[in-house]
Amino acid sequence: MVGLKPPEVPPPAAVKFVSAGMAGCIADLCTFPLDTAKVRLQIQGEVRIPRTVGSVEYRGVLGTLSTMVRTEGARSLYSGLAAGLQRQMSFASIRIGLYDSVKQLYTPKGAENTGMATRLLAGCTTGAVAVACAQPTDVVKVRFQASGAQWDSARRYSGTVDAYRTIAREEGVRGLWRGKGPNIARNAIINCGELVTYDLLKDALLRAQLMTDNVPCHFVAAFGAGFCATVVASPVDVVKTRYMNASPGQYRSALSCLLALLMQDGPAGLYKGFVPSFLRLGSWNVVMFVSYEQLQRLM
Repeated sequence: MVGLKPPEVPPPAAVKFVSAGMAGCIADLCTFPLDTAKVRLQIQGEVRIPRTVGSVEYRGVLGTLSTMVRTEGARSLYSGLAAGLQRQMSFASIRIGLYDSVKQLYTPKGAENTGMATRLLAGCTTGAVAVACAQPTDVVKVRFQASGAQWDSARRYSGTVDAYRTIAREEGVRGLWRGKGPNIARNAIINCGELVTYDLLKDALLRAQLMTDNVPCHFVAAFGAGFCATVVASPVDVVKTRYMNASPGQYRSALSCLLALLMQDGPAGLYKGFVPSFLRLGSWNVVMFVSYEQLQRLM
């Protein structure tokens, strides 16, 4: 009929894949200092910083950022950015760009709505596959972010490429996949927390006609997704960060790393760096999802 708009066709998987990678990079560029602060707070107490025993180097998000700028220079806030962008181009592209396609694959034929179990299964699947592909970039990123906190002040690597080579040479290829167990668990949880929460909140807002499918709706849904992901994933994230940054032989496994953390700091240690984690994940999700939705429309 004249005047009626044809139904909107979902963008193809390739567009979502590329849009997710680009949006992930934009979000990393905006929030990387918060991620670095989170890493420093999470490993504090594990490495000997500063040289005097018992004192604390980093206090809070702003204190951590200001201390890093004062002692290491402003560039330290973006240490590991190259690996971080490499990570997003592969990691975000897979876990976010393929989420809708995997969700449709798991949805029973003839089903009117996608159930919670299907959404969770799709989130776990894309999150785990993304980690399997992007794990080396995550290891290198964490090593660079933690490098300024090393007690001997020695820089481990001269650059990103040197980091990949050195880790493979000194620790074997398996070293590039160090911490893959907790990282898979973390990202499966985060992927569900982010994507499923965003998916559900956006659907609820649109169904209740509280908002239209535009930037304010994307902002609210992304903020809620970031908070949910931080709460459920913070304990695994702390263990993952410590295990990735550990010297060869320091921990026998991710479980021994967890036990050492609990012995030293108690259960509260599992939420070390929670505030920067939330600030980072919350802001990252807002920038990423808003950028992702806009990039899809532009493409």
